[in-house]
Amino acid sequence: MPAILHALEPGLARSVSIRYFNLYRVLVASAFVIFGGIFSFGREAPGLFLVAVVAYWVMACAFFLLHAGSSEYGERTLGLQVGVDILVLAVFMYASGGFRSGVPFLMMTSIAGAGLVGQGRMALGAASLATITVLLDPFWRFSANRPGEADYSQSAIICVGFFAVAIVARMLARRALANEALALSRGADLDRQVRVNAHVIERLQDGVVVVTEGGLVRQFNPRAVNLLGVPLQVGEGLAIQAPELARCCEGEDCVLRVSLGEGAGRTLHVRRVQLHGGEDAVLYIEDMGRIQARAQQLKLAALGRLTANIAHEIRNPLSSVLHASELLLEEKRQEMQERLIRIIRDNSARIDRIVRDVLEVGRRDRLTPERMDLEAFCRGFVEELALQTSASVQRIELRTIPAMVNFDRLHLYQILSNLFANAMRYASDVPGAICVVISDVDEVHVRLAIRDDGPGISEDDRGKIFEPFFTSDPRGTGLGLFTARELAEANGAELILALASGRGAEFHLLMRRAS
Repeated sequence: MPAILHALEPGLARSVSIRYFNLYRVLVASAFVIFGGIFSFGREAPGLFLVAVVAYWVMACAFFLLHAGSSEYGERTLGLQVGVDILVLAVFMYASGGFRSGVPFLMMTSIAGAGLVGQGRMALGAASLATITVLLDPFWRFSANRPGEADYSQSAIICVGFFAVAIVARMLARRALANEALALSRGADLDRQVRVNAHVIERLQDGVVVVTEGGLVRQFNPRAVNLLGVPLQVGEGLAIQAPELARCCEGEDCVLRVSLGEGAGRTLHVRRVQLHGGEDAVLYIEDMGRIQARAQQLKLAALGRLTANIAHEIRNPLSSVLHASELLLEEKRQEMQERLIRIIRDNSARIDRIVRDVLEVGRRDRLTPERMDLEAFCRGFVEELALQTSASVQRIELRTIPAMVNFDRLHLYQILSNLFANAMRYASDVPGAICVVISDVDEVHVRLAIRDDGPGISEDDRGKIFEPFFTSDPRGTGLGLFTARELAEANGAELILALASGRGAEFHLLMRRAS
């Protein structure tokens, strides 16, 4: 990449253009030296023409050697060379019979070169100098009593051509400068992007190896060498340097066992990603030991937080049970004993609910998915709920469509139990206070929505309702919605709190259709 940027630098591009321009001058001077006499140049003043040709060839060679030995080339030097070109060509023109000799057309080439190499700044000046020299020719011939050779109209046309060439060269030079600046800016951006990418790749925790279609290593990071335990070389075949990795990465994913000597080893997970175009592929090398250790750390951290929350939640009702049992030993009144026994039972039931909810979360990975009719399951659940809780079926409105899903039946029952428990706790007693809607999301997903007409969920609590042990009801455990979401995710579904358009709360359970 640095070589590409260097090639786009304006100084280097201009230096190359000047070198070719000087080479063109040497070739023109050499052509006049060799073929000048053959094509009858200098027929009017042979001596002057010979001196001018030799001087021009010497100066052309000097200009070429001067630029070849120097990296700096100022505007004055270039202007001097263009001025010499036009003046010497003017001498050639006068010695060869005027503008009819065709020499002015070589002046146009010098004007164009001055405009392009000089980046448009001296094109008009060169055209002006050439115009003066050409217009002097008919005046000189008229003053020398040769009015028949003085053709002002053709001289004027040639001078107009000078300025036309100068203007075009100036426009092309400006456009070239703009394109050059754009290319340099794009190259700098690309160089920065390459440096950033290299910086990121070098500091990745995973190994990265880029291989060509022919199996050659194009790029790698230090982590890849550390994980593989073998040195890698750019441009060498992967099969030669790491044959096990080359065999392993023939598919998309594989597991590689690397021996580190003395019985030690490392298990690697290699993932192959084909780049766009199909020429190169990126091999991502992950250390399974590090991934497992990281997962274990996260699991232990989550377990620690959950254990602390469980201890906190159980301590409160347990303290109430202990305190009520102590009072029960001392209390003789019948009604007070019944009240204390009720406190003991309520708090014991709360502890039992906490334990059962925690066990449900622990059983989330024990899946028995089956193909089921979601509409029939919801209708049966509502009927069973009405019998168990003596609730009025009229409170629940069903708007369903036939839908087949793959889900664990016990998990879906537990999810609906938790959602309906919250809905029935806060909803009113009017018919249709709780609404169950089954609808299509797309060709892959089905949505089960449960909403109520209760007070709803405040903005402050919306982001916390799925956290374990968060509850706004002193009688709740705070694990219902947490458990429901965990069970939904275990079945590849998603439980979310929808943005309610009016009163109440609305939960959506997004499930995949049964194939």
